Amino acid sequence: MKRRMKRIAILTGGGDVPGLNSAMKQVVHRAHKAGLEVYGFRRGWGGLANYRPEWTLEENQEWVIPLTYDDVRTIDRTGGTFLHTSRTNPAKVREQDMPEHLKKDGLKYPVDITETIVANLEHLEIDALLPIGGDDTLSYAARLNQAGYPQIALPKTMDNDVYGTDYCIGFGTAITRSVQALNDLRTPIGSHERIGLIELFGRNSGETSLVASYLANVDRALISEVPFDVEKLAEMIVRDKHHNPSNYAMMTISEGAMPIGGQLTQKGDKDAYGHQKLGGVGHFIADKVKELTGHKVTFQQLGYMMRCGAPDALDRMVAMNFANLAMDMLLDGASGLMTALQDGKYTTVGLSSVIEGVKRVDVERFYDEDEYRPIIRRVQALPMFLK
Repeated sequence: MKRRMKRIAILTGGGDVPGLNSAMKQVVHRAHKAGLEVYGFRRGWGGLANYRPEWTLEENQEWVIPLTYDDVRTIDRTGGTFLHTSRTNPAKVREQDMPEHLKKDGLKYPVDITETIVANLEHLEIDALLPIGGDDTLSYAARLNQAGYPQIALPKTMDNDVYGTDYCIGFGTAITRSVQALNDLRTPIGSHERIGLIELFGRNSGETSLVASYLANVDRALISEVPFDVEKLAEMIVRDKHHNPSNYAMMTISEGAMPIGGQLTQKGDKDAYGHQKLGGVGHFIADKVKELTGHKVTFQQLGYMMRCGAPDALDRMVAMNFANLAMDMLLDGASGLMTALQDGKYTTVGLSSVIEGVKRVDVERFYDEDEYRPIIRRVQALPMFLK
């Protein structure tokens, strides 16, 4: 006979986005109303990896803390995650990330410490876990799901690229911030009659560049899915500038965009999920456009400005409703699921779906590969989040 659920836990992994605190506050609120205790693991999967069963809960407070409603009462007023985050991957722990108490002579890295993760959850008597993350964080949640541990996951990423859901927590605010920045940048770029190149986050999916450029009505947009010809692009953006009565032009660039025959602009060591830092393609394009055309170019990399500050209303709504949906599922006895939005409706999908596919821009439907710009038309019967 299955024992009654008494205690659940939450964690946030990967990059921070606005809306995480709203989701966690709602989870804690619902859990306490249902008579459940809630623990929070700090620094994502790193909290679970570093927890030491031989220590007291107080001694482990750097990695795990009990959460009451008073602890989370005001956290939704700010962005980011009050539990902090990391890119720890317990399935492939590198030597530099291995907790000191788990290091042994002769270990061959990377090491899968899933058995330790499960043992720690069991030691804390966690009946179910609610991980909140992007495709990297949730790919490990899927691994833990295969090990049989009860979970309901919540998708977040400002790239909006988690497979199985039309929308991820953080995407709305990222677009809102980007559109505002693009409009604000018209002031200096227009005043100096320049070409403006604005680089946005977006590793594998160019949805932020596509949607932000569409809403801000900029001249061109490069996305991660379509390699570009820089000489052709230079000719286009100069033509756009001349056709503008104010004699300036603007375009967006996904950080994962690549020139035809080229490769991603990356730097630094790979993280626990095998990714290097992106960024720099905008610099390359800016220098090349200036060289090819002789026109002055202003380059701006929005970077973390896209994910800072409090969430907008849409991200608050989705975050809170994902949290409510996750708690509904847990209280109904479900597990192994991820909350999702599909065709404008809240639903759930199997957690394993995260690793069963990839979510990318539908280029044929929404992007003009020849003109390097969005092509949005015939939206009747499409969901609010175009797909």
